[in-house]
Amino acid sequence: MKTGGEILVEALAAQGVATAFGVPGESYLAVLDALHDSDIQFILCRQEGGAAFAAEAWGKLTGEPGICFVTRGPGATNASIGVHTAMQDSSPMILFVGQIAREMRGREAFQEIDYRAMFGTVAKWVTEVDSADRMAEIVARAFRIALSGRPGPVVVALPEDMLRDEAEAIVAPRLQISCPGVPKGAAGQTAEMLAAAERPAILIGGGGWGSRIGISALTEWAERAAIPLSVTFRCQDMVDNNAPAYVGDAGVGMPPHVRQMLDEADLILSIGHQFDEMMTDGYTLFDAPVPKQRIIHVHPSDDELGAVYQPELAIHADPNAFAAALAATEIAPTNAKRDRLEELRATWESSFDLAPQPGDVDMGEVMKDVRAKLPADAIITNGAGNFAIWPGRLFKYGPDHRLLGPQSGAMGAGVPAALAAKVHDPSKTVLCFAGDGDFQMTCQELGTAMQFDARPIVLILNNGAYGTIRMHQERDYPDRISATEIHNPDFVKIGEAYGMHSERIATTDEFADAFDRALASPTGALLELVISVESITPKRTLSQIRGTGV
Repeated sequence: MKTGGEILVEALAAQGVATAFGVPGESYLAVLDALHDSDIQFILCRQEGGAAFAAEAWGKLTGEPGICFVTRGPGATNASIGVHTAMQDSSPMILFVGQIAREMRGREAFQEIDYRAMFGTVAKWVTEVDSADRMAEIVARAFRIALSGRPGPVVVALPEDMLRDEAEAIVAPRLQISCPGVPKGAAGQTAEMLAAAERPAILIGGGGWGSRIGISALTEWAERAAIPLSVTFRCQDMVDNNAPAYVGDAGVGMPPHVRQMLDEADLILSIGHQFDEMMTDGYTLFDAPVPKQRIIHVHPSDDELGAVYQPELAIHADPNAFAAALAATEIAPTNAKRDRLEELRATWESSFDLAPQPGDVDMGEVMKDVRAKLPADAIITNGAGNFAIWPGRLFKYGPDHRLLGPQSGAMGAGVPAALAAKVHDPSKTVLCFAGDGDFQMTCQELGTAMQFDARPIVLILNNGAYGTIRMHQERDYPDRISATEIHNPDFVKIGEAYGMHSERIATTDEFADAFDRALASPTGALLELVISVESITPKRTLSQIRGTGV
């Protein structure tokens, strides 16, 4: 006989879990006790939001559910931001929440929350384990739901008295997820439709891609077929940006040439991603329910097929397998298609040629140095804000680069994601881009990085403002600025307090040598870049945006 906490830890180990993130709480002491004698490493985070962000990033990076433990009430509410991010980003994740004792339910006990009501709309499944002898069953089911179809988060509540109960320890073997295969003839029919189209386009994104071998083959196929290939919001690392078929991303602030390409397309093949607000430019790019563009939609979850827009061809299939199957077909490009692809590619390449940026630190020049020096297998992370446009649009992701950025637009995600990436592979260079406001939401997780020797490089783009909101204010309410100016602490001293190599960069010329020192530092690094709030986007200054309404 074993306690519910011991059975839970054994069940996690059986599913291959080696790392979990969390903040301790008295509501799951029995789990912490069981972890003491297990091989699962518990990464002790400083706040539940940071722990949940780290678990979400782990799921995105590895394809296996990121595991997070938090206590009841305040712990769960803090962690909800990571659950929401995992849902919108299609990242597998399981949040375990310590819960009040079963006999206290419904009495508004200390820190009591109805987790099914709280998380019901932001998780794939929310449940509570009522009996220790069902623990292994529910853990196995949680893994299946988190990984199957469109990956996402699962929330499991753990009553503290149940965790102390004893039961027979019957643990399920490691789950093997069977992905939907490619329907017979689907790849061939898709190839025929793409060949017949005059202005086709391919969109790639979403979760559950696995090895991405299919994407590599499809990228080469798209070049041979002369079909432009784009990625959805914050999925720039999914396609080798050096490939001739890659033409940019369909995300926030969609580049004009990508929007025009999709608007004028007579056929769009979308693989792995749902038709969300960012991909559709605020639901303005396509007419609902039947767009003027013919749509082929491939997705591992049949719930997403036709959810907003009715495709001409809906294919329920594993995206990686479908990409590989399509890449095995052959279609001949026309000269017109070749010319169109070359023009789109040239336009994307020209987007790296920037006019000098306002202020003493020119981020265009900074990104040139980052592109030149960052290792080919580096991992880039970011939170949310206008600063994220620099790693999003001004970095060329090679086949081995990874990008961990929140499609949910959650500020504070970058530092915990960088922590997770360094825990997963300490040998990799991990570079986190953070705004000054964004950084201060989860900067305490640098304490976790210090404790577990998982030290990234953090670039803080300090413009003294919540820049994105300031941009919207200047656009819609010019010269009526409120609640967006930030008075910041000494970021260099903060970095030094966490044992990191830290420097303040006040001019462009100072960056190159400082970045070299950061890359060489065994304790990670924090570089504060003092940038002008006028440098709000690479192409338009704040003054140019002011009062335009667009």
